[in-house]
Amino acid sequence: MNVSVIIPTFNEAGNIGQLIRYLRENNDGSIADIIVSDGGSADDTIAIAREAGATVIDSPKKGRAAQLNHGARFAIGDLFYFVHADTRPPGSFLSDLKEAIQMGYNLGRYKTRFDSDRAILKVNAWFTRFDLFVCMGGDQTFFIKRNIFETCGGYNEDMLIMEDYEFCVRARKIAKYKIMEGEALISARKYLRNSWLRVLLANSKIIRMYKNGASQLEMTDIYKKMLS
Repeated sequence: MNVSVIIPTFNEAGNIGQLIRYLRENNDGSIADIIVSDGGSADDTIAIAREAGATVIDSPKKGRAAQLNHGARFAIGDLFYFVHADTRPPGSFLSDLKEAIQMGYNLGRYKTRFDSDRAILKVNAWFTRFDLFVCMGGDQTFFIKRNIFETCGGYNEDMLIMEDYEFCVRARKIAKYKIMEGEALISARKYLRNSWLRVLLANSKIIRMYKNGASQLEMTDIYKKMLS
């Protein structure tokens, strides 16, 4: 099994080098390539990523959905592993992915562990062990077999928000979904900049809007107003 790690970035100079080095340190020979799909960073993200050993491509369209699709077009692996720049999968991620595939699962994610000792965030993380719609975002990292990704047509590039959820729902209609036993270490910076309550209210609001058919522009406008 050859794994292509695909990382969407926008001004992630403070995180991208550490992530790439971490991935390479835990490579058992299964990583075919590490692709950074950049959305027009104005900092040193691109230079740092290249120095750390990743293949960097400039996405012609900014936005996570478009950047993930663009990265996938250059990937050579038969398994895609999408990872956010401020996230760290367990060191066992490659063996975990292989085990999931061998068990017949073609897509899935980890549970969550925040890089914070705040009790309320530990409660948040505990709930990610359950198969809930709110936990189908990309924060916990996301793996999918290449053929399933291509059959689904990739991410919907018209989506500015909730693209992970929409794609996961489509993919789960044709493939088995796995919540792996390990935990992805996720940055708590959004909660620290705002507050747990503000993030919870914003997420709840956006999910309700999405399910009620709100437009992408409406949702992104509300989200930006509710969170810094």
